[in-house]
Amino acid sequence: MTKKFLLACIIIFLGLNIKLKAQEDRYLGFRLPSGKTHYTLPFEVINNLIIVKVVLNNTLPLKFILDTGVRTSILTEKTFSDLLNISYSRKITIPGAGGEKLVDAYIAPNVTLDIEGVVGHGHALLVLERDLLQLKNFLGNNVQGILGFELFSRFIVDINYQKKTITLYEPQEFGNKRFDRKKSFHAIPITVEETKPYCYSNLVYYNGKTFRAKFMLDTGASHALLLDVNSNEGIQFPEVSIDSHLGRGLAGDVNGKIGRLQYVELGGYQFEDVITTFPDKDFYMQGYDITYRNGTLGGGILSRFRVIFDFVNGYIYLKKNKQFKAPFNYNMSGVIIQAKGLYLKSFEIIEVRENSAAERADILAGDLILAVNNHDTEDLDLNEINGLFNSKPKRTIKLRLSRNGAIIQRKFQLEKII
Repeated sequence: MTKKFLLACIIIFLGLNIKLKAQEDRYLGFRLPSGKTHYTLPFEVINNLIIVKVVLNNTLPLKFILDTGVRTSILTEKTFSDLLNISYSRKITIPGAGGEKLVDAYIAPNVTLDIEGVVGHGHALLVLERDLLQLKNFLGNNVQGILGFELFSRFIVDINYQKKTITLYEPQEFGNKRFDRKKSFHAIPITVEETKPYCYSNLVYYNGKTFRAKFMLDTGASHALLLDVNSNEGIQFPEVSIDSHLGRGLAGDVNGKIGRLQYVELGGYQFEDVITTFPDKDFYMQGYDITYRNGTLGGGILSRFRVIFDFVNGYIYLKKNKQFKAPFNYNMSGVIIQAKGLYLKSFEIIEVRENSAAERADILAGDLILAVNNHDTEDLDLNEINGLFNSKPKRTIKLRLSRNGAIIQRKFQLEKII
């Protein structure tokens, strides 16, 4: 869950109140290729996150997460902007919840971002001095940034998780498109507040308690559902829940509880037995103007649809895909893995959950995974390994590990703990 929770932590922080101004010019911002009124581009899906290729200043190819939860584009590794000799207009300090310094960041004005031919001029870019997020290590892919509101404010964004394509429409073209969205899709009203989309959803606990919650729709968080128990007395921990280390944000470790809700209803669609995250109150840092909400609804649910974001008219359109009825699973192995090395092919276990199947099998933090079920890790990526570790209960996992230079074998069965 750590790898999946990481993005929620950083989005809450970096999407808050960093307001960057671009020069006023009619040629600034994203534009479709000449003569196009809509344009389709590919993306990768990693842990329910949308990864797009971005060329920085017409020179450097990078990968960014497409995220409805951030206001301004973020570059997590300053090395790349320095490589291009990008100038910075000012330096800011990002503080933690207690006011202590977390990291310095720099504002790079007037940068160019090219997303598969959709070019944006005059963008402001927030550049972190140190890579605290370690996106590439937790995702197992060379991801160096986050792209947000600039794209959603300019176009109608049609995300097809099944085909792994995004179609960008000029708002007028989308309105004239010849298909009846009311028959093909389910329309849900949204509000866009402080650059982020919000909607309401009905929740049902296993004890029969119901609650209507306001959620931010967050493509940059790979969890299904996150609830803040401090936002309303009607939101409580489920009767069956576990204490868990949920992940890591800029301010450090995030702890809380994991449980399941009996039903989550979104615009007429209903999900059963939904894994839900309840972070400790420290996750919601004090002293920031956060738009009121009860939590976030992330990629764990959104990826079960074809989703069209229409910020202009205040709607999202949903059409379920083949993943709609897939079960919601929570880390059945008990281990958290990080990809390391130049090619992200060294897989280190950085955490073993207490009383988990992995702990009982004598698997320790610091162990390096060499093979999973007789497949050498040289032929696997982090996403594939995590997929095996969360495939189905009672599946046997055999590991070949390196521990302090010695090669050892370990075996355990996946188990559903909640």
